[in-house]
Amino acid sequence: MARYTGPSWKLSRRLGISLSGTGKELQKRPYGPGQHGPNSRKKVTEYGLQLQEKQKLRHMYGMNERQFHKLFEIAGKADGIHGENFMILLESRLDNLVYRLGLARTRRAARQLVNHGHVTVEGSRVDIPSFRVKPGQTIALREKSLNLDAVKDALEVNDFVPGFLEFNEDKREGTFVRYPERSELPAEINEQLIVEWYSR
Repeated sequence: MARYTGPSWKLSRRLGISLSGTGKELQKRPYGPGQHGPNSRKKVTEYGLQLQEKQKLRHMYGMNERQFHKLFEIAGKADGIHGENFMILLESRLDNLVYRLGLARTRRAARQLVNHGHVTVEGSRVDIPSFRVKPGQTIALREKSLNLDAVKDALEVNDFVPGFLEFNEDKREGTFVRYPERSELPAEINEQLIVEWYSR
């Protein structure tokens, strides 16, 4: 299954979550898309809840099903709680960390920065968005990419960098200090429902 390329605002409204991280999608119309969206009274089954939670997380990080499921299986082989391990692995992706550092306004924009070769890890150019960053590694922009307008715009509106990252705005450089704790991960996601979905 290929990556979703349809209207992202419509998808956000269907899932009831802001996929861009800005919250704009749900401000004006905080209900599902379509003519029945505002008046929908459909009862959601347990299966439906689990599927919706999986789709929320998958679309939040912009992944296709095969990639997503493969990472879920890797998380299951590690010590600790399966669902938490999974979300920590998702947060450790390079495109997500570029977004968390504030170098891009959305994860989509962060993925594009990485794809186009603007980002380095430990001084080496990396153009794979799913690259898994390890604690202690440094993420930076290439010298010729330091003054990109998209990066400047993103840094102007960003006012928060999570505790598991350190960021030097002058150098446009950040360090992945440690793996995040559950309290630092998206609170609107119930990862246990995703574990139940894949355990069927």
